[in-house]
Amino acid sequence: MKKIILSAFMLMGLAFSTQAQEISKNALGLRLGDNDGFGGEISYQRGLSDNNRLELDLGWRNNNSVDAFKLTGIYQWVWNIDGGFNWYAGVGGGLGSWSIDNNVVNDSGTFAFVAGDLGIEYNFDEVPIQLSLDIRPELYFNSDDFRNDNFGPDIALGIRYRF
Repeated sequence: MKKIILSAFMLMGLAFSTQAQEISKNALGLRLGDNDGFGGEISYQRGLSDNNRLELDLGWRNNNSVDAFKLTGIYQWVWNIDGGFNWYAGVGGGLGSWSIDNNVVNDSGTFAFVAGDLGIEYNFDEVPIQLSLDIRPELYFNSDDFRNDNFGPDIALGIRYRF
């Protein structure tokens, strides 16, 4: 009986150890997608443990008629698929501000939102680069005419330097 219990514990330990992965302590780069008109974002990931991390993204737009920013924070859980491939899911939120001033419209406002995140990533072994593809559905509050429907799916490609 002792051998069976010992064998069961060893098998459980082996199963859990094969799922462990090393996520980077830090990663900095760009998240390129629609982002509700904000365009690309500067993206920073901070590893909190072996399979959890925090992602902070800052998107902004500044041209002759529009000034805007959007700050997003997402807590993510990361699971290894195979080798350098991981998939992740997360929840979070953010806030932003926008201002339009042109010949037709002169308006501004602020907004807050909650967001989910689901994606896949690849971490290269030879170089400290990470590529990712994710979808981030966002539900907006107090959007002051920023969105007509208060919902925005955001699909983006990310490229980050891991350190």
